[in-house]
Amino acid sequence: MSLGADRSYKMKLRDVENAFKYRRIPYPKRSVELIALLAISCTFFLFMHTNKLNSRLKEMEVKLQPSEFSALGLTSNHVSGHDAGKHDDINTLHGTYQYLKSTGQLTHLTAAQLNNTPRAQLDTIFFNRVTKTGSEKMMELLKILGKRNGFEARRDVEGFYEVVLMDPTYAKNFLHSDVLNSTGANTYTKHVAFIDFDLLNEPWPIYINLVRDPIERLVSWFYYARAPWYLAERRETFGEKAVLPSVEWVRKDFNECIEEHDPECVYEQMEMGNLGDHRRQSLFFCGHTTSVCMPFNSHEAMQRAKRNVEEHYAVVGTWEDTNTTLTVLEGYIPKYFAGAKEEYYALRSRLGNVNRNNFRPTLSEKARALLARNLTREIELYQFIRHRLYKQYIALRLDLDPKLREAN
Repeated sequence: MSLGADRSYKMKLRDVENAFKYRRIPYPKRSVELIALLAISCTFFLFMHTNKLNSRLKEMEVKLQPSEFSALGLTSNHVSGHDAGKHDDINTLHGTYQYLKSTGQLTHLTAAQLNNTPRAQLDTIFFNRVTKTGSEKMMELLKILGKRNGFEARRDVEGFYEVVLMDPTYAKNFLHSDVLNSTGANTYTKHVAFIDFDLLNEPWPIYINLVRDPIERLVSWFYYARAPWYLAERRETFGEKAVLPSVEWVRKDFNECIEEHDPECVYEQMEMGNLGDHRRQSLFFCGHTTSVCMPFNSHEAMQRAKRNVEEHYAVVGTWEDTNTTLTVLEGYIPKYFAGAKEEYYALRSRLGNVNRNNFRPTLSEKARALLARNLTREIELYQFIRHRLYKQYIALRLDLDPKLREAN
């Protein structure tokens, strides 16, 4: 959190406290819970002083990464500490390169083969953002790039509930009222499952998205939904509709929730509920056919999501591979993302803290293992998408430097 955001948060919390104190808004019925919530807020606030330092350290860490191709043993994203010692894993950039080399694919690999941008029928980027993947950061970057590159960065109107799944009539009305109503170059951002524009007889936009390690997404959402600043903002925006949760719920620990099989943290295979906890990253790439896309950790949902990514998305990146993602966006969608790396790093300290929740305990190895066993297809989809991103990056570098292709 930047110093400006830090002051804003202090003022916001003070305003909420004063509003209750001077009765400008009524005390909630469970006043004891509010007091406890404010106490938790104070505890959480003690950690905020580390945010600026943490942001600067992360900025230095990313900027000091070696170029991606030096990591490949040639001449842009480093292999992370988590991947250290696993350079031959196909789920790393180096491993993807070695796989393509060993199978003879490098010789004929070109960016044109992997670029869906020319297939778009609209001068519109459609960012159907996946929850808890750093999409707020991308939205901020799009605003900045819009001013630089001459396009309009748009988003949906914030609502109490996110409409992620739509029937065909609703989807068609949504497209006409929100997405297809701009005459110039533009981007549109919304939390919504993949929309098949062919099925609605509508022209295709340029699809982009972001993904994140499925286990990290679940942990992130669990604590994000309990963050005092998030609860305060929801209350301020939506009033009494945003009911304050119980103290017990706010204090719940994710490790205990998993290990003790708390109903909130049970991820039952093929179950159709729990849309609100965002356990299905695959849903955003699978689509709106609930019989296929809603069964949790479904093989069919995963396969459909893979096909849609391969056939319809220009780029699906991840902030876990920041340099690679920005390079691929610049290379495959230059009209919109020219200068993305420059703008991103120029404002890294601010963009790096959008919706960041540093008040998050470490996930235990036992809980991580339990989650991994229940998220097999979600993890496979995530790895597939990263492999595709790496392949796009390698193809781009080979096109830019023919000598690299000749050497292989």
